[in-house]
Amino acid sequence: MIKFGTDGWRAIIGESFTFENVRRVAQAHAKVLERQGKRKVVVGYDNRFMSEHFALEVYRVFRTLGFETYLVNKACTTPMVSFAVKYMGFDNGVMITASHNPPEYNGYKIKDSFGGSATPEFIAQVEEELPRVVDIKPEKFQPEHVNVWGEYMREVKGRISRELFMQKELHLVHDAMYGSSLGTYFHVLSGTKTNIHSIRSFRDPLFGGHAPEPVERYLEPLVMSVRALGADLGVVNDGDGDRIALVDEKGNFVNAQLLYALLLYHLIKNKGKREGLVVKTVSTTYLADRICKAEGVELREVAVGFKNINEIILKEKVLFGGEESGGYGIVDFLPERDGLFTGLNILELLLLKDKPLSEVIEELFREYGRSYFKRVDFHAEEDKKERLKELTKNPPESLGGLKVSKVTTLDGLKLVFEGDGWVLFRASGTEPLIRVYGEMPTEEELQRVLEGAVRLFE
Repeated sequence: MIKFGTDGWRAIIGESFTFENVRRVAQAHAKVLERQGKRKVVVGYDNRFMSEHFALEVYRVFRTLGFETYLVNKACTTPMVSFAVKYMGFDNGVMITASHNPPEYNGYKIKDSFGGSATPEFIAQVEEELPRVVDIKPEKFQPEHVNVWGEYMREVKGRISRELFMQKELHLVHDAMYGSSLGTYFHVLSGTKTNIHSIRSFRDPLFGGHAPEPVERYLEPLVMSVRALGADLGVVNDGDGDRIALVDEKGNFVNAQLLYALLLYHLIKNKGKREGLVVKTVSTTYLADRICKAEGVELREVAVGFKNINEIILKEKVLFGGEESGGYGIVDFLPERDGLFTGLNILELLLLKDKPLSEVIEELFREYGRSYFKRVDFHAEEDKKERLKELTKNPPESLGGLKVSKVTTLDGLKLVFEGDGWVLFRASGTEPLIRVYGEMPTEEELQRVLEGAVRLFE
């Protein structure tokens, strides 16, 4: 069964993600575009196993069906495809990637005409077309290539303060996790005073034997490199370059919640971006609420998945949107998560503050309160997912010795405690997992709440 999750269709290569099924999805996608009168499509791909071959097959399906279609000239990041749609005259885009999923997966992302993830309405139309699709054998067109990578890089260079990067030395370690963001920071910052040391910066379709996900358990090589080199910062991107995480100058992991708050702080306080909404997903830090309240900026909470942020972007003016998974969109550039552009803005913040990242974080805590966050994933077949449905209907009144003050079911089950702390239960849309997210003002409370949360499923 082909079903799109929070951002695209993802499946195991050779099991469901086959050439036949990829052709079916491309045909269904083409049918929807045809009804909308859209004819120009760009197809991109990442460094996953066989991605370039699946992308070529998608290209040939669209060409066979009469679309003006272009294939990227080399592996690229997902935001580069979104960039091509917004700035290079394409009506729609396809990105062959499974993003941060384990190596055995690949996937098919759709980028809509505004330059962001396709809306739920668009995806629903594609899924409705799938049962009516009959597999075709596309003609063996030789691809017509487009240099999306180069055009994107030129635009990004023009959107950062290169003068700032010329004033003070920074030592950055960039971890590409063997994905398609490799070489991006070096390309943008060459000729400045930023020294870049790259790790895991070649193609490995097995991603070192684990998911190319920028979470703490996979970042030992980055932590070791930052400490060994005495670097100012470590930046890591996921497999398709739309997500990011940080390691500070001491080699300590900086979670995605703090990164959201740092970036929001920089955009509002240093760049003066105040027009429009700030949008966060239900799994994102309460520091965002506090910053927006203090600065008089409206905040909106939506379900997990950047496509839900995009729904707000399409209807209202949004200045910034982001989510707990490490994806952030600075909307006046792209209505899309962008790991490179996010990282460059964090580097700007460090240069302006002229302080180590750990001190900048402490300054943020002094102004807006402390925050400790952790996510726990555990394997969950249907019985445990049914248990989550039961808990959603009858939520507990307390957890970990703390009284629940508010319950929200916007996406999964979220229990909010006094003092802004919370825990969220969600079933994964792409894997047999239940994710438990928690954020509390002390580490002890966080541990207690998460232990109590997991026990609910034992």
